[in-house]
Amino acid sequence: MQNKTKYLVTAALPTANNYIHIGHLVGSYLTPDIYVRYRKLKNDDVIFISGSDEYGTAIEMAALSQNVTPKEIIDRYHFSNKKAFEEIGIEFDIFSRTSNEIHHKTAQEFFLNLYNKNILVQKTEKQLFSNKEQRFLADRYVIGTCPVCGYEEARGDECPNCGSNLSPLELINPRSKITGDTPVVKEATHFYFPLEKYQEKLSEWIFSKTNWKQNVINYCKGWFKAGLRDRAITRDLDWGVKVPLEGYDGKVIYVWVEAPVGYISATKELFIERNQPHKWKEYWQGENTKLIHFLGKDNVVFHAIIFPAMLMAHGDFILPDNIPANEFLNIKGEKLSKSKDNGILVKDIVKKFDPDVIRYTLTSILPENKDSEFEMKDLQIRNNSELAAILGNFINRTVVFTKTKFENKIPERGELETADKEVLNFVKSQSVLISEHLDNFKFRDALFEAMNVARAANKYFNDSEPWKLIKDNKKRCETVINICLEICHSIAILMSPFIPFTADKILKTLNKDKSDLKWDKAGEFVLKAGTELGNNEILFPQIEDKQINEAVNTEEQTDVKTVVPENVISIDDFKKVNLKVAKVIECEAVPKSKKLLKLKLKVGDSEKQIVSGISEHYKPEDLIGKLIVVVDNLKPSKLMGIDSHGMLLAAKQNGELKIVTIDGEIDTGAEVS
Repeated sequence: MQNKTKYLVTAALPTANNYIHIGHLVGSYLTPDIYVRYRKLKNDDVIFISGSDEYGTAIEMAALSQNVTPKEIIDRYHFSNKKAFEEIGIEFDIFSRTSNEIHHKTAQEFFLNLYNKNILVQKTEKQLFSNKEQRFLADRYVIGTCPVCGYEEARGDECPNCGSNLSPLELINPRSKITGDTPVVKEATHFYFPLEKYQEKLSEWIFSKTNWKQNVINYCKGWFKAGLRDRAITRDLDWGVKVPLEGYDGKVIYVWVEAPVGYISATKELFIERNQPHKWKEYWQGENTKLIHFLGKDNVVFHAIIFPAMLMAHGDFILPDNIPANEFLNIKGEKLSKSKDNGILVKDIVKKFDPDVIRYTLTSILPENKDSEFEMKDLQIRNNSELAAILGNFINRTVVFTKTKFENKIPERGELETADKEVLNFVKSQSVLISEHLDNFKFRDALFEAMNVARAANKYFNDSEPWKLIKDNKKRCETVINICLEICHSIAILMSPFIPFTADKILKTLNKDKSDLKWDKAGEFVLKAGTELGNNEILFPQIEDKQINEAVNTEEQTDVKTVVPENVISIDDFKKVNLKVAKVIECEAVPKSKKLLKLKLKVGDSEKQIVSGISEHYKPEDLIGKLIVVVDNLKPSKLMGIDSHGMLLAAKQNGELKIVTIDGEIDTGAEVS
């Protein structure tokens, strides 16, 4: 007899450097929660794993910007986010954290396995070193001028202005983000994982997956086409899982390596809590386990390429069965982002709206195959027009009729007529269809078909006209209401993965426990005639315009309040910046550059040349003669080999850049204050 399939479901570990927002929900947490709840209703063997990712530069940077320790940062956000998940109904089997001792031990054992097999390669490389701090600077600790577009605040890993992937050594005029000093170049030795050697094996494995989302396959194709490269597996940081080798003090295991191992360590922790310390192996090393990673598209490379390569190299673990990654959720055309502070925080929105209304709305607009847009108004529309008008309406009218006409007790069911059989068969067939959609990670389709059960139930109620039958044919009326109450229970089953709190309320109203809350009970008779119903409540009160307006205003105010500059300066620092009015007298494109323009400026009695990455927004001829504002005392730099002796001021919003210009006539060289 073949062993029963086990399902090991993971949700991407949220970095504990900020609060989770609704973009995180739709990317990594809502869909696996729906999927796991569905699997449990089918009595499948499934566990749901996640936890806080508590290492890496993001944690240290948050600590530095707030002048607290990394431990204070991770404690604050781990427990806050854990509570937010609970309030929105995300029901993990375990929500662990990578700062736990069991994770350190598991990650170090994983590292040593690769090291002892001689898989890891040591390389000596040049890195930026801060003499002032006496340490090597990780990429996020370095800022400087982007060599591609000339943006002066580019990071050591990426330019936020043009999106170019960078390394700290590529930056022009690099400086420490912590102290502002200019680092020097020194050599450092690190371990690398030979990812390139696994490209062929990874490619064969991924392209054999006929049931994976095309967006995931396409993302992997792009990486394979560019060619996989060896990746550093260690870095020089104080905060992290220490490299378990003598002579490597000050080095930690790179977070992209140890964080995915957190799924393994969390599984171990779960079964230790259950007094089954060895059972974790059945899920990570058993042939009958399906490992499913839920995540947003920005995490695809780590879960579809890098982590599987590590698992292949280790040799003792199963590979993912599926990676149903979602696209991004946008607000006003812009991706929700922790770093931009433009996300609607889960901890805040659950205080304003029913968590099931939030879950339902987000599920209905899930970015399964392309980015989707969210507006606060969506909550009102989905609640009033669908949840209240369709689902809530059917439950309420059925229960109220039972209360007023049958002394609040479930009536007896008589002989079934064709209409009765048809509606029950429809419910049963819908359970099969919804199941097919959920098996294939089509959550929007599954939700739509679940709501079709409530639509069909309302039609059955209307067509049966129990308000007439109670007068003319009470026995027939009893059967109709009995079936309507049974459908209420079926709706609780089919909707419980999506709106679990509401499902519990329906069960309480039916005075029914969870013994029959099973997928195969949908469309079946499970209620006992004569049972008195519990208290009825309006499941989905109308959401008024005032509530939406207040929520929108609150979010806008919150956005303003939560944007705290990382590098606050004093008035004395600001006085060091010399802003002057300049006139553009010449302007031309920089050869072989898509973004750079070379401008010749008149500043008072002198002329100067600057280079700026604005060619995608301005033509050279459009700028000649304009009065602009420049930083006149900026240290000279070279962009594409061209000297630049200043910087113009510009503002950027929604991808559109506008240069700061002077309104009216004023002499060049005039000071701006």
